[in-house]
Amino acid sequence: MSRNARINTLLLLAVAALAVLPLVLGLGDDKEEPFTGADAQAETAISELEPDYEPWFSPLYEPPSGEIESALFALQAAIGAGVLAYYFGLRRGRRQGEERAAARTGALREEAADEAPEASAGSGDAPTAKLP
Repeated sequence: MSRNARINTLLLLAVAALAVLPLVLGLGDDKEEPFTGADAQAETAISELEPDYEPWFSPLYEPPSGEIESALFALQAAIGAGVLAYYFGLRRGRRQGEERAAARTGALREEAADEAPEASAGSGDAPTAKLP
């Protein structure tokens, strides 16, 4: 197993542990809704501390149910992940293309130097080759 494969395996195990351990250990069992989002918890804390608090604005769109809200959030996360994956894939592809082009250019220059006649070396003119 290569070093990168070991690191990737350890990272996957760490992510799985972070997802499963709170459920297995029963973290949040003392709460009414243990795994609510930070927005809902902040709203609850604000209403407990300042009952007369009025929000500055209201949402532009209020989904009709929590399931639709979760689906929209998952869609947003998927689009973001797709954009990031596209960007990193594009960067990697460009880098690999540049490396291949540099290797090809170096090989063509070596071939041109090997094919150059010995007599032209003394004339002061450097051999030239047409590069793609």
